[in-house]
Amino acid sequence: MATKIYIVYYSTYGHVEKLAHEILKGASSVEGVEAKLWQVPETLPEEVLDKLGAPPKSDVPVITASELPEADGFIFGFPTRFGMMAAQFKAFFDSTGGLWRTQQLAGKPAGIFFSTGSQGGGQETTALTAITQLVHHGMIFVPVGYTGGAGMFELEKVRGGSPYGAGTLAGDGSRQPSELELQLAFHQGQYFAGIAKKFKVSA
Repeated sequence: MATKIYIVYYSTYGHVEKLAHEILKGASSVEGVEAKLWQVPETLPEEVLDKLGAPPKSDVPVITASELPEADGFIFGFPTRFGMMAAQFKAFFDSTGGLWRTQQLAGKPAGIFFSTGSQGGGQETTALTAITQLVHHGMIFVPVGYTGGAGMFELEKVRGGSPYGAGTLAGDGSRQPSELELQLAFHQGQYFAGIAKKFKVSA
């Protein structure tokens, strides 16, 4: 039976979504893995999103908390708001109380990816503060570490991402994920999928 990985994200302007699609490619490249993209519900009214200049949402299905237990592992992605995950994703985690009470997600591996407006905008703190959500569910955090190769040591080019997971720098919103950032996202998907397979075999 295939190892099911859910890539669950929130994206306002599309930066996190681009990383999510690359992570999907990486995870899907591993034999015996079935990866699927989901987005969490939007909490802002349409008129507010219009004022923010946010593009229309893609046709990626919206997930509910009750669907999470179907997966063997998760990679969660979100933009940063003041060094922490965006409120939309926190609201989604807040809706998982029933799963927490029954510990239905305990023992399942989970990874994290993210987007920030600047290099000092939370490329590490966003991951660190998000780990608390995983801990209370008993999920096992799987960082990418420095397994991504030479690109993780690149000093001449601006890049997002860290040992915690893939990341991108959005700037004022006009900057799109670079080739280096997309490479790390692909690698994270591939690396995480391999780990998730091992967890399923040993379960």
